[in-house]
Amino acid sequence: MISENVRVRFAPSPTGYLHVGGLRTALYNYLFAKNKNGRFILRIEDTDRSRYVEGAVENLISSLHWAGLKFDEGPSIGGDYGPYMQSQRLKIYNENAEKLISEKKAYYCFCTPERLAELREKQQKEGLQPMYDKRCLHLSDEEVKKNLSSGIAKVVRMNIQPDQIIEIDDIIRGKVEFNSNTIDDQILIKSDGYPTYHLANVIDDHLMKITHVIRGEEWLPSTPKHVLLYEFFNWEKPKFAHLPLLLNPDKSKLSKRQGDVAVEDYRDKGYLKEALINFVALLGWTAGDDQEFYLLDELVQKFSLERVNKSGAVFNIEKFNWLNEEHLRSKPANEILQMLRTELASSKYKDENYSDEYLLLIIEAMKERVSFIREFIEKGFYFFERPEQYDEAVLKKRWNENTPEHLNKLIENFSQLENPDKENFEAALKQTAEELNVGAGKLIHPVRLAISGIGGGPGLYDILFILGKEESIHRIKIALEKLSGK
Repeated sequence: MISENVRVRFAPSPTGYLHVGGLRTALYNYLFAKNKNGRFILRIEDTDRSRYVEGAVENLISSLHWAGLKFDEGPSIGGDYGPYMQSQRLKIYNENAEKLISEKKAYYCFCTPERLAELREKQQKEGLQPMYDKRCLHLSDEEVKKNLSSGIAKVVRMNIQPDQIIEIDDIIRGKVEFNSNTIDDQILIKSDGYPTYHLANVIDDHLMKITHVIRGEEWLPSTPKHVLLYEFFNWEKPKFAHLPLLLNPDKSKLSKRQGDVAVEDYRDKGYLKEALINFVALLGWTAGDDQEFYLLDELVQKFSLERVNKSGAVFNIEKFNWLNEEHLRSKPANEILQMLRTELASSKYKDENYSDEYLLLIIEAMKERVSFIREFIEKGFYFFERPEQYDEAVLKKRWNENTPEHLNKLIENFSQLENPDKENFEAALKQTAEELNVGAGKLIHPVRLAISGIGGGPGLYDILFILGKEESIHRIKIALEKLSGK
């Protein structure tokens, strides 16, 4: 039996960015561990040196930390079962590979790439599954020693026995069976001396006391090799759970070719980490109710592997946008204020000095109308600068030959207000409409156009109050000057 002390790991390769699929794997491991009061471990699988990208480890750690997934053991913080970089564990892998060789569970293979290519081509022509033909398994001890002493390039292969049924009891998929006749003699140690994923991950999972291996569905076909390695070493197997694929709306596998897939892409586009975590959690899992809005702590409480789906999960960007909007609206105004200040600092308004009071009023007015922080500026640009032009469609519909007279009368009445609030602006506009014997709409729409340049947005009286009496009157006068004769 597996120990009660749950230990799980997220084990990415440092090949660039953190894919959203990788984030989901990390998240499900994290949620499972925290739900069981267990440990969440980060291990970097950097044994494929041809794919190693400089700075990728730092980027992975940075992306996980930004998303709020703090690991309990791993690079930079250490732990009792390190090192947590596979490239620093080569001696461990080679010692264990030698043990398998001595027990005839693995063997040296000296075949050249040319011979292997010929073998593969021949098998494909005959309609056979390409597999190694075990030629080097039958070398004599003398031949092996001679080849080793001569420095001939070599790999170490598993010795898969024929006619075995390998059974996996997957937490998500149930019982899955494989016939060993379909499994190749997997390379365990490559010619460069580095282990393959298969050997390294089994050894590390055992030595790091991993209880549950939670990873993507694409690793399911490799799992029988891993099960056999546990049996070769006579080690207790962890429990396996293979997560469904992430799909595009057309049901193709989610990939960089179809658009953004990196966590940093979504972060840079202004998505909130809370929304990304919420969205990714729902890509393959449900608590069994109608709830869709979650914070991380709630996900920890409700998560279970038994409620993860088998079928692929569609990446629905509209739902992601909606969740971002909901999470933004749920935040307290002071938190949004700090994010808005950060956004302003990288905008053309960076040198302006806006008071907290002014920005908080904008946040209150715009909060229900935005999905991203940047939209406080993009949609509410008129709070930060005077309109340079006026929406032609609104101008044509709302501005007529009587508008200048109406607005000049409104300016007179606005000028008499002392420190007006929203209600004062509203009362003054309605009074002006009565004096002119027109409906309030004859004033509301032209005034909105004059002070904002557009026909939509928050309530007019909110905008007037935020801009203030002097600025509002000034903008109406500018509009009258620019639009005279239109």
